[in-house]
Amino acid sequence: MVVILFRQVKLNYFTIVRTIASLPRANIELEMRRLNERKLFTKTLDLFDRHKNSELLTDRIIVQALKACTQLSSLERGQDIHEQLSNQSTNNIFVQTSLIHFYMQCGRVSDAQRVFDSCVNKTMVHYGSMMKGFIRNNMAGKAIELFRGVKAPNEVVLGLLFNSCAQVRTTQALDFGKQVWLSTSEIHRKDEYIVVGAFDMFIKCGDISNAEQLFHRMKRIAVTYGQMMKCYNDHCMPMETINLYEKMKKENVAADSAVLLLVIQACAELGLESRCRSIASQIPPSMLSNLQLRTTLIHMWGKVACVKEAKDIFDTIEKPSCTEYNAMINVYGLNGMGHESIQLYHRMPLEMRDERSHVCVLNACSHSGLVNECRSIFTTIPIKSNYIYTAMVDCLSRSFFFDEAKHLIEEFERHQSPVAPMYMSLLSGARNRNDVPLARQITQRIKQLDHLDDDRLASTSVLFTNILASSGDLEEASQLRREMSQSGIKKKVGVSWTEVNGEIVEFRVKDRRHPRTEEIYDELHRIETELTEHGHKFDSSWITREMMPDETVASILNSHSERLALAYHFIQRPVPSRIQIVKNLRICGDCHGAIKLISRIRQCDIIIRDTNRIHHFSEGKCSCNDHF
Repeated sequence: MVVILFRQVKLNYFTIVRTIASLPRANIELEMRRLNERKLFTKTLDLFDRHKNSELLTDRIIVQALKACTQLSSLERGQDIHEQLSNQSTNNIFVQTSLIHFYMQCGRVSDAQRVFDSCVNKTMVHYGSMMKGFIRNNMAGKAIELFRGVKAPNEVVLGLLFNSCAQVRTTQALDFGKQVWLSTSEIHRKDEYIVVGAFDMFIKCGDISNAEQLFHRMKRIAVTYGQMMKCYNDHCMPMETINLYEKMKKENVAADSAVLLLVIQACAELGLESRCRSIASQIPPSMLSNLQLRTTLIHMWGKVACVKEAKDIFDTIEKPSCTEYNAMINVYGLNGMGHESIQLYHRMPLEMRDERSHVCVLNACSHSGLVNECRSIFTTIPIKSNYIYTAMVDCLSRSFFFDEAKHLIEEFERHQSPVAPMYMSLLSGARNRNDVPLARQITQRIKQLDHLDDDRLASTSVLFTNILASSGDLEEASQLRREMSQSGIKKKVGVSWTEVNGEIVEFRVKDRRHPRTEEIYDELHRIETELTEHGHKFDSSWITREMMPDETVASILNSHSERLALAYHFIQRPVPSRIQIVKNLRICGDCHGAIKLISRIRQCDIIIRDTNRIHHFSEGKCSCNDHF
């Protein structure tokens, strides 16, 4: 059978050769095109070589030869053809654009530029070839600059401009692309190719408003829904993703696995169990074999404190890969189950562990106060990256082993450049202990680091200001706040959200926007009385601003966003036995202590996910063992 097949292949090869040899010269271009279509590019060039000195050699034949060179990335052959072209051929638009495409494909941008510059009467095809080449060679900014010289762009060139802006993703690129879009004729603005390009530009540049406007005008299929959802997810707008999914169902557009992944990620970010259960129940059983989808579900369940559900999915995976192990180790760590995280880490095959495996288990130790276990694992890691060192420094800082943490940073910096997150971990530990001298030292060090981004600088300034205020140095704290305000640094607004009777409710500190505000504050007053009766001392060190004459320490701390959300649950009838709240900042020490006590007084389980971890409060205890 193998011999017969070989003979057939051999016969087909010689048939092609004999056909080529007997071709009339007028059919050379046609046969070269057929060979290119069949991806027989070497044969195309062989045929060209046989007839390149023929008087009947045409520009179309040259174009086919250049196409073959382009597909083969054969720079030498293409250059040889270019050098032998007549003046007439070099003035042919198809030859010119084929040369531009060829040189761009081979990464010879300057050669393509020379060909383009030599073209006297440039057309949209010339501009399109150059722009496409710039995009291919990661020079989208050059494509935008080239477009500025185009007077009447066609739909292809407009699409390439929007593609370029989507790659560059700067404010300037977006502004220019938006300007071009708004000045485009109504005919072009109805062209599907142009609309899709503009939509992609707005999505990738983060212009959500314009992206939404185009989305409603487009033909909506699973892909476009997915693009809009990804944009929402990238900008921390999970509820918009979930709402869009509901709209998608109403329009009877079938969700594929890519869309479901985005919706699951949104549910994980939102952090509310009921929404996760609703979405999970809608996943077709046939899709649950998708390993990426199962891994994302593990992550989702972990983020909403449903560890059992995450483990159930993990246990269905016959041979977990590194990715699934890491996801489950992280779930345990987030939920204060450090020992379980360590056990699974040790179950994981040694050769399968990667950087993320080490970071996940070290973070799990950190969140559970397992310092000795963390030290032990750290010493066994053969190659320690800055992320691994940072996780170890974080663990030591949470337990106030500051000298050891600083020694570890010094050890790291003997061989590598300093990294800000290590110092931020130290600063956070200094905040928990109200250690102003250490905080001042660390803050100065962070500000000396190279490549410090604005977000990191803002976080450092806010944290140090809070430390000063907590220690009673309100004058210096106020001065720093004024300096921050003048330099444009803004403190992130604390927000907590929860779900009651199917409604998602959001609270800010001292919030009075809710229709049941009076009831909420009455309940807060009752909680304050109960806390005081059970021995809670409201800790003024967590107040980071000057008190107003009509305020007390208790009234300020009791109006934190998570306590407002908690009080809202307590005015429901019946009062829920399990309460879940999500917060965008770290929980403060006084709230942590108060909510532990509330869980015992009110006999309910309270779950609060802050920016770092998940706290499970029950019977007066927290899963983090006060390592938060």
